[in-house]
Amino acid sequence: MRGKGAPERSFVSHGRFFWAALTAPGIVWLIVLFVVPFYAVVSIAAGKLSPVFQSALPTWNPLKWSGANFATDYHELVGTGAFIGPVFTRTLAYVAIASALSLVIGFPVAYFVTRFSGRRKGFFLALLIAPFWVSYMMRMLAWIDLLQNDGYVNRGLSFFHLSGLEANWLGGRSATVVLGLVYGYIPYLILVLYAGLDRIDSRLIEAGRDLGLNGWRTFFRVTLPMCRQSVMTGLLITVLPMIGDYFTNQMLSGASSTSMIGNVIDGQLNATSLQGQGAALSVLLLIVLLIPMIYYVVSTNRASEAFIS
Repeated sequence: MRGKGAPERSFVSHGRFFWAALTAPGIVWLIVLFVVPFYAVVSIAAGKLSPVFQSALPTWNPLKWSGANFATDYHELVGTGAFIGPVFTRTLAYVAIASALSLVIGFPVAYFVTRFSGRRKGFFLALLIAPFWVSYMMRMLAWIDLLQNDGYVNRGLSFFHLSGLEANWLGGRSATVVLGLVYGYIPYLILVLYAGLDRIDSRLIEAGRDLGLNGWRTFFRVTLPMCRQSVMTGLLITVLPMIGDYFTNQMLSGASSTSMIGNVIDGQLNATSLQGQGAALSVLLLIVLLIPMIYYVVSTNRASEAFIS
C-alpha cells in the first residue's frame, strides 16, 4: 500500500504542475492585457483633476479613491438636466432593434447552411467567414460609398424611377445607424447560430417527423428549443460590443441626434478635462453589461445541470 501511494501522489503533483504551467501563459496574458489596463481605468475614474493642467490624475492607491467622477456621471444620467440619459436610452433602443433584425436575418441563413446546403456547406461556410477578412472600418467605408448622395442606393432608386425615396442617408438618420450595426455584427451571430444548429442530431428531427409533426411544428418543438443556448450566446456576443460601439455612428451619421453612449465616452476621453468622467462612465457601462453576462452564465449552468440530470 505504501509503495503504491507514493507514485500516485507523485503523479497527482506532476499533473497539477503540468496544468498550472499550461494555464500560466493565459493568466499572464489576461493580467497584462486586461487586469492592469482595467485597474488603470478605475484609477483614472477614481482620481482627481490636475489644478494646473486640468487633466486627469490617476490615483493608484485604492484607499484614496474618490467617487466624484462617478457621482457626476450618475447625475448626468438620471439627474435634473441630464444629457447622457437620453443617449443611453437611444443606445439601448438601437441595440435592441439591431439585435432583433440580426436574429431575424441571421437565423434563416444559419439554418439554411446547416440543413440544406448539402455538399456546398464548406463553400457557404467560407462565405460566412469572409467578412472577417475585411476590417470593420473598410466595411463601413463601403457603406458610405453605397449611401452617399450619388451612391449606388440613390442611383438604383433613380433607375427604377423611385426618386421620391431618395434621401440623404448619411445625414443623421437612425435607420442608417441601426442597419450599420446589423451589417457590422451579424457575421458573429450567424457563426454562433451555425455552430449550435450543426450540433443538433438530425435523428432527433427525423424522430419528431416520424411522430407526426410537420416541418413547422418540428422546428418549433425540436429545433428551436435545442438551439436556445446558441441564440443566447450569439445575441450576447453581438449585443455587448454594440452597446459600446461608437465607430458606426461616427462613420455613418456623425450627428448628435443619433449619438450613442460610446460616442459620449469617446468625446469625454478626447477632452483633457473630462477624461476622468469618461473613464468613470466606461466603468459604469461595464457594470451594466455585467447583468446580461451574469444572466447568461446562470442560465447556461442551469441548462447544463438539466441536461446532465
